Amino acid sequence: MYYLCIYFSSMTRINTPRETLEAMRQSAANKLRLPLPKTLLLAFMAGTFIAMGGLLSIMIGFGFPEAAHAPGVQRLLSGAVFPLGLVLVVFTGAELFTGNNAVLVPGALEGSYGWKQVFRNWGLVYAGNFAGALFFAYFLVALPDLLAADLWREAACNIARTKVSLPWTTVFLRGIGANWLVCLAVWLGLCATETPGRIAGLFLPVAAFVAMGYEHCIANMFFIPLGMMLGAEVTTTQLLADNLLPATLGNIAGGALFVGMAHAYLWRK
Repeated sequence: MYYLCIYFSSMTRINTPRETLEAMRQSAANKLRLPLPKTLLLAFMAGTFIAMGGLLSIMIGFGFPEAAHAPGVQRLLSGAVFPLGLVLVVFTGAELFTGNNAVLVPGALEGSYGWKQVFRNWGLVYAGNFAGALFFAYFLVALPDLLAADLWREAACNIARTKVSLPWTTVFLRGIGANWLVCLAVWLGLCATETPGRIAGLFLPVAAFVAMGYEHCIANMFFIPLGMMLGAEVTTTQLLADNLLPATLGNIAGGALFVGMAHAYLWRK
């Protein structure tokens, strides 16, 4: 009985905020030591993983005729499956731009490495994520016609049209909310010491941001081009200027300021 109690107590232990911050510092150091080819490949993988979660969220969330008349149910279902992407990213060690917005900040603030290295990583990972999302959208969704059903195709096109029609400030503010939650998910994942706890920590904030309707630039690298491939009347200029630019800036603010800087200030020794 004694050893059984020890086992269960070890399963329920979580890292303290200071321990979690140290884990974030170590993760950042490992990321910046990666050779360029590995950084790009891991970023490409992360883009495909987020796209997998995005595809699943369309198929599950919009797979019933009443979806348009039950937005709460639709968002709940989409949010329940979208976290697959971040779980795959974290457990495979892939490189996600939005997660790195928070992870690389504490070390830079403390002078462990320069901001030039941070911005270089963000740029490389952003490009790799975009390539991975486009690859998955074209070769593994559009070409094999996975969304052939009218409900799915119409949903994908409507998502793309809606995202580029929002006011610039709205997208920016929604971007802050999205990456605040995504980076909190990364933080919770680092808090946990066991696989079930890590999955739960990653799942809850990501499901929440999807259900709330926030804007995540890497997810949108999949959603909007996919809608364009399926016939949505959206231009490349609209994709880049009306959505990705404000969403990216909002994501940087949400992750770097509200998680990276805030927690570095709160929990540094």
